[in-house]
Amino acid sequence: MPDVSNMDLLRDYQRQGSEEAFAELVRRHVNLVYSAALRHAGIAAHAEEITQAVFVILARKAAGLRRDTILDAWLYETTRWTALSFLRGERRRQWREQEAYMQSTFRESTGDPVWHQLSPLLDEAMSRLGKKDREAVVLRFFKEKSLREVAAALQVTEAAAQSRVHRALEKLHRYFARRGVSSTTAIIAGAISAHSVQAAPVALAKAVTAVAVAKGATAGGSTLTLIKGALKIMAWTKAKTAVVTGVVVLLAAGTATVTVKEVQKHHRHPWQVENADTRILERVSPQVMIVPTIFTPTQRGFNMSNNKMLGMGQTVSSLLGAAYHMSRYRVIYLTTSPTGNYDFIANLRTGEEENRAALRREIEKQFHLTGRIETRETDVLVLSVKSRNAPGLKPNPSKSSDANNNSGAGFWRGSNLSSDHIAGRCERYYKIPVIDRTGLAGRFDVDLKWNEQVEGQNPDAFKEVLLDQLGLELTPGREPIEMIVVEKAE
Repeated sequence: MPDVSNMDLLRDYQRQGSEEAFAELVRRHVNLVYSAALRHAGIAAHAEEITQAVFVILARKAAGLRRDTILDAWLYETTRWTALSFLRGERRRQWREQEAYMQSTFRESTGDPVWHQLSPLLDEAMSRLGKKDREAVVLRFFKEKSLREVAAALQVTEAAAQSRVHRALEKLHRYFARRGVSSTTAIIAGAISAHSVQAAPVALAKAVTAVAVAKGATAGGSTLTLIKGALKIMAWTKAKTAVVTGVVVLLAAGTATVTVKEVQKHHRHPWQVENADTRILERVSPQVMIVPTIFTPTQRGFNMSNNKMLGMGQTVSSLLGAAYHMSRYRVIYLTTSPTGNYDFIANLRTGEEENRAALRREIEKQFHLTGRIETRETDVLVLSVKSRNAPGLKPNPSKSSDANNNSGAGFWRGSNLSSDHIAGRCERYYKIPVIDRTGLAGRFDVDLKWNEQVEGQNPDAFKEVLLDQLGLELTPGREPIEMIVVEKAE
């Protein structure tokens, strides 16, 4: 059926239940869907499950797709939503250990150094394009259509199609350049054309067709859960677009009651994952972003690895602390302190200071705040050794610099901690700067428990367990220390 259009095939399936028509659609597009899924998931088995889910969704939504739908682009975008649903699921916990190896194996499958840089960024960059620009790129470079074919699909002139493709490439080029990829639009176009779509496993198309034409009736439980999650995301995205459009109309009329920010705060980014570990900093595209949190106070956390940072449920003071490499309890405001909690990521590949500098710029942009480091005299707690060889301060023989710190109301468990880590934990508990005067060298493990129902509400018990178990004493004092002084940006 080489001369039959995608939408005619879909109509044959939708109206007559033609399995042959649907099989042809799968044959045409399975490589596109599988390749995009593999870039997201990193593991072939998971990419196959995502691919199967995407075509089940196509079968279920066949009747609702408009005649002018660019099916190539629709499938590509549906793959992205389905992959995001997969990555948010509980199953992610089951394959974290395999992930780094499989990703490296996948990325080494081609010798093109430009593609190695573009591959982890491509799909996020594509998501930033407008619908028409994304359609043009998918048709021209993912599916390698001629400009004449692109123009026919978009129902524009060939010159207009060429202009749209060029504009979309320029946007991709700017996105990649901001993330350290030095290239040209021509090289980017060539790399996408050559590598973005690879052959799917031979048996996949047949298996996908069998499940999809039954609209998922024979799919496994995990695939059905995946489909359900993807459909929810797609429904919310459609609703959000409708609400934003309504907001624009209301603003024009001067009667807006809903703000775009209210709509946007419900959007979840790929890096906003509960209990995220540092591996996600390598998986998602390099970026610096601050958004209102989607997590509860008990789900907040902070991770840092290889000069990259990720935080959930953080205050603005915490953001400033991360941006200036200092505790949030060493922040002085010369202006009103913003309220609210935020999720943030800073995972540029150019180094720690560049990430912190970019985070400072984002804070200035969003909150109109700027900071500087000054030495100021303030109340402190001085941490010192009261007794040596305390039973709870156990030397850790590991040569690694990675530390684990888990604490809450009435407990503190940590491994491979330096004296700075211990002082930092005390600072977070007492919410006052703590000066490390222990002179302790090496790394330690701790496992403390004390009587406390709400964190921070039994400071005497915490102080006592520090002394009894770790042999450490906290003494009030007043000293000049470095602080972040924050004021309104001009």
